[in-house]
Amino acid sequence: MVAISRSSAAAAGIIAASGIKGRTVTTIPKDGGLTDFLRSIISIDKESSGGGEPFYVLDLGTVVSLMETWSKSLPTVHPFYAVKCNPESALLGSLAHLGASFDCASRAEIESVLSLGVSPARILFANPCKPESHIAYAAAKGVNLTTFDSADELEKMSRLHPNCELLIRIKPPEDGGARCQLGDKYGALPDEIDPLLAKAQSLRLSVVGVSFHIGSGGETGSGTYRGAIEAARAVFDSASRLGLPRMHTLDIGGGFTSGPQFEAAASEIRAALDDYFSGEPGLNVVSEPGRFFAESAFTLAAAVIGRRVRGERREYWINDGLYGSMNCILYDHATVKCVPLAVASNGLDPKCEGKPTFSSTVFGPTCDGLDTVFTGRQLPELGVNDWLVFPDMGAYTAAAGSNFNGFDTGRILTHLAYTVDQS
Repeated sequence: MVAISRSSAAAAGIIAASGIKGRTVTTIPKDGGLTDFLRSIISIDKESSGGGEPFYVLDLGTVVSLMETWSKSLPTVHPFYAVKCNPESALLGSLAHLGASFDCASRAEIESVLSLGVSPARILFANPCKPESHIAYAAAKGVNLTTFDSADELEKMSRLHPNCELLIRIKPPEDGGARCQLGDKYGALPDEIDPLLAKAQSLRLSVVGVSFHIGSGGETGSGTYRGAIEAARAVFDSASRLGLPRMHTLDIGGGFTSGPQFEAAASEIRAALDDYFSGEPGLNVVSEPGRFFAESAFTLAAAVIGRRVRGERREYWINDGLYGSMNCILYDHATVKCVPLAVASNGLDPKCEGKPTFSSTVFGPTCDGLDTVFTGRQLPELGVNDWLVFPDMGAYTAAAGSNFNGFDTGRILTHLAYTVDQS
């Protein structure tokens, strides 16, 4: 491990942020430090409690780097982090410290953000169909921005939160082949937009802008964002034609993935905003990124709790699975990656490098046959109490896990690290 540099404003500020203050944050080198950190956690837990429980590592340095990337690539688009993606308090606190706002979909998510001292003005209640009690709670707490896509929702808002500012959620023309589509559930159709705007006007509700979401995991740079932003421009024009006050907010949704795909999406968004909204004075552009900030910041470690040898095939059981963090395989259509980490087997290199591999199946811990993480993956020979490490496990993992069969995802601990570049 390396000593933390208190001269780093980013590191020091993050460590003192709500949701993180008082918790141990270990600074590790960016190159190779994570493996040593994982092994140290396993060793300490084994000595103190017998160990063997799955755990996460959240790299706060990655969160800082991702915010820098966002600010550089989309400097005019303010991120409202989608809490549903991963509500870990340390992640929320770090993002709040870095200036992000929050997309909340329920009372509980609003409560979790407010508990960190975040102003309600930094919350978008981005759920087009809300329970009435949640609307009343938002009104009482001063959360004054939400979305809608139906006449019934306008009626609810008129009764329960008439002073709330509204964004009309539209269905984008295309979803870019998103693996997690939202258009069948949310978004006003083109022929519904004018009637909804007129309805809001008749109820004296304030529609201040347009929201859309192209879905998650789609093909960025394929014209999808351009088409959606062009459609939003048409709604701005319709509102003007109907005599509504000038709109000033455009919400371009979420679904972003970090890496080259993000750069392609950002380029398309910048160009489309310039083409369709460059003459719009005082425009406030926001977005709802979730996986962009969460996915690569978390690493999951799970222990091998059982094994079976059948000829040249190896079968392993680990203590997390499809009913826990790996639910992303079912619900988020994810393909999980893993790296073996041998810390118990005799004669094995800790990283299992240079060892023969076998066709391997990995099962989760429950008694359901569906609980299969993967099959036919090449892995070295592992033993009970060795470990598998899963990178990029922050998006729609623990957030949607269960306690089926008594394996409680909510009890999986998250350890905090801060990677630093030693070059």
